[in-house]
Amino acid sequence: MGGYIIKRLVVGVLVLFAIMSISFFIMRLAPGGPFDEDKALPPEVKANVEAKFGLNKPLYIQYMLAMKGYAQLDFGRSFKEPDRTVMTNLKEHFPISLELGLYAFMVALLIGIGAGMIAGSKPGTARDHLTMSGAMIGISVPNIVLGPILLLFFATYLGWLPYGKWDSWQHKILPSFTLGLVYAAYFSRLMRGGMLEVIRTDYMRTARAKGLPPSLILRRHAIRGAILPTVTYMGPAFASILTGSVVVERIFSVPGVSDFFVKGALNRDYPMVMGVVVLYSALLVFLNICVDIAYTYLDPRVRLR
Repeated sequence: MGGYIIKRLVVGVLVLFAIMSISFFIMRLAPGGPFDEDKALPPEVKANVEAKFGLNKPLYIQYMLAMKGYAQLDFGRSFKEPDRTVMTNLKEHFPISLELGLYAFMVALLIGIGAGMIAGSKPGTARDHLTMSGAMIGISVPNIVLGPILLLFFATYLGWLPYGKWDSWQHKILPSFTLGLVYAAYFSRLMRGGMLEVIRTDYMRTARAKGLPPSLILRRHAIRGAILPTVTYMGPAFASILTGSVVVERIFSVPGVSDFFVKGALNRDYPMVMGVVVLYSALLVFLNICVDIAYTYLDPRVRLR
């Protein structure tokens, strides 16, 4: 186990290095610069500003300095807010994005796994068709459409829930459900597929032949095997939920990192964009490693190499 974890960590570091390198050169080689949209600056002033941020150095020197800083978790200072470091902005606002992601992930797991179990335990019945129809609708409707619909219905028409802040638990319901429902649909389909595969196995037939109660068979035997496809998707899903929160945060005015990321991309604010890219990429790599390890505990047939 220890050797496998070390191997996966080494591969994860290499993947992260590749992501940082590709992202660095894509941003640097894109047309335009961080100060092109500002008021026209005199040549000497623009030269001084570029020298301050190291943009006057050759590209390979900028790359090496940037990689050295990233290794030390130093992303530099924002071009548009030079009095604040990128890490300061991330420390203040990423916990909010993470909190939103955790709430949405819980919504996705609870609704998705529950719906998948209901559908998969009785395939071909009305509740199976109804549940999967709802899942298909959830997959088809993106956050950018679902968010305004929920906002208009529950906040504007009914007035049940507030929005526009991140203070009380009531403010967190609509963003969490908007972000989590799409992934609940994916989880439900994966769980249903796992249930259909498990209920046809020999050990399930043996359990039923022994006269065990259906609820006990479901809890003790079916869920553990059926949840494996869902576990595989959990790591990438959680990372996707965090990165997908950019749209939801903008709709519900959640003060997460989305505002910095969107403005950074539009303004060619290289340090701010790279800070968010590296943070989310590291989370994705780490979560995939956690999924691989968790797989061995859920399925004894899996062996780490």
